[in-house]
Amino acid sequence: MKDKRILYVSSEVVPYLPETELARSSFDIARMVHGKGGQTRIFMPRFGVINERRHQLHEVIRLSGMNLIINDVDMPLIIKVASIPKERMQVYFIDNDEYFKRKATIKDEKGELFTDNDERIIFFIKGVIETVKKLNWAPDIIHVHGWMAALLPLYLKEYYKDDALFSNSKIVTSIYNNGFEGTLNKELVKKISFDNIDLEKIDSLKEPNHNNLLKIAIENSDAVISGSEDNSEELISYAKSLNIPVLDYQSLDNLEDAYLNFYQTEVLPEEN
Repeated sequence: MKDKRILYVSSEVVPYLPETELARSSFDIARMVHGKGGQTRIFMPRFGVINERRHQLHEVIRLSGMNLIINDVDMPLIIKVASIPKERMQVYFIDNDEYFKRKATIKDEKGELFTDNDERIIFFIKGVIETVKKLNWAPDIIHVHGWMAALLPLYLKEYYKDDALFSNSKIVTSIYNNGFEGTLNKELVKKISFDNIDLEKIDSLKEPNHNNLLKIAIENSDAVISGSEDNSEELISYAKSLNIPVLDYQSLDNLEDAYLNFYQTEVLPEEN
C-alpha cells in the first residue's frame, strides 16, 4: 500500500469519540495503512461533544469559508484539523454551527433522532468531497464507514460524476450494526433530488431507514466490507447479489492481512 492514497470517512473515530466498534475500526484500519506507507486522510463530523481544547483542534482558514447548498439554503462550511497523538495521522473535521454545535451526536436528550439528521449527513458528505477537492488530493480508495457517511458513494457517482479528481477512485463501504430505530426525515428524497440526482436512483429512500441508506451505499460502491460480526444478513446478502467484492467480518487477529489483501487484490487489482 506504499504511497497509495486512502480517504477514510466515518462518523466516529477514536480518540475523539467514545470507543465503539465503528470508532475503533475507523482508526485501526487507517493506522494499519499508514503504517504500511500509505497516505491517509480521515474525515469525521465535528460533533459538539468533541473537546476541541483537549484534542487540539484548530480551524484551517484556507479550507473554510465556502458555503454548501443544502435544500436551497446556503450553509457555511468550517474545516478543523487535528493530529492523532503518536500516529502522525491528520483528522479533518466537518463543522457548521447549525448542524454540529449541539452537545450530542445523533439523538436529543429524550433519545429521539434529530429531525435534521438527513440534512446533517448531506452536509457532512458534501463537505468532505468539497474539502478534498480544495486539497486537490485524488484518493486511490475512498473507504466509507457507517450510515452517516452512506450517501457519499451516491454523490460521488451522481452529483460529482464529472469531477476528474475522483475519476479513478474506488469506493469501499464498511457496514456495521450501529443502526438506528425508525427513519430519518421523510423529506430526505426531496433534499437529495434538489441536487439533480435522479429519483429512480433513490426510490428506496422514500423509507429512509438504516438498511435502505446502506443499500444505497452498497449500490454505488466498488466493494463492501462487513465491519461487525453480527451484521444484517439482508445487507451482506444484498451486496453479494450485486457481484461486487465482499469481505466478510474479520477478527482483530486477522484484520491487517485480510484488509491489505482485499485492498490490493479486490479493490485495486489492476495495479498489482
